[in-house]
Amino acid sequence: MSASAEKFTRQTITHVEPLTPSLFILRTTRDAGFRFVAGQFARLGVTKADGTVVWRAYSMVSSPHDEFLEFLSIVVPGGEFTSELSRLQVGDELLVERQATGYLTLDRFVDGRDLWMLSTGTGVAPFLSILQDFEVWEKFERIVLVYSVREGRELAYQELIAGLESREYLADYKGKLTFIGTVSREDYPDTLRGRITGLIDNGELEAKAGVALTPEHSRVMICGNPEMIDDTRKLLKARDMQLSLSRRPGQVAVENYW
Repeated sequence: MSASAEKFTRQTITHVEPLTPSLFILRTTRDAGFRFVAGQFARLGVTKADGTVVWRAYSMVSSPHDEFLEFLSIVVPGGEFTSELSRLQVGDELLVERQATGYLTLDRFVDGRDLWMLSTGTGVAPFLSILQDFEVWEKFERIVLVYSVREGRELAYQELIAGLESREYLADYKGKLTFIGTVSREDYPDTLRGRITGLIDNGELEAKAGVALTPEHSRVMICGNPEMIDDTRKLLKARDMQLSLSRRPGQVAVENYW
């Protein structure tokens, strides 16, 4: 992929935070003209030593109102982009395309009482952006954030998640959010053991949330690895929950930019 100078801005990295050997947070400056809707992603560019630029899509963790941009990334072994991205330090340059895109946004749903956010790994990023915005709290009575990882140490942003309902602008919405962490490879405190699909299939996820997944009341956003997305969609389809399209509103919205 190529992008002309008119299509991207040059931003400066202001914060790098390693979480595990293969997971890190990156924060950059934000161009004054960059606009996005919570849940969308931007294409990021890293300039390699030979002068070529590699591009990949990353959801914003930061909210549309923040003066910075923040991203959550893994290091893919042998990955052309993430190996370059993980080498960047504070003060280095990151290219950000001017036009944000993506459809994992609240306008995908015209109704619904309960919002489920199902994520694996870095797929939690768009949901964190949505949860820091005001609209989701006003639109839904219940919000269930499910964050699935392989090892407990990969559960990022726990302080942010725990503190959401303490924010002054969300003071009227305390009690709406239920957070459920799931870990597939080990027993970990205060989490469920297993994958999202298995926990839906055996009923544990709904029991933990204290609310049922139904086509009448539930609206489901899914973001993560393609296999999880496909398998979860099949489970939900068996419950008469369909993908929400502009021509046919439904109960499910997905984002897959692998």
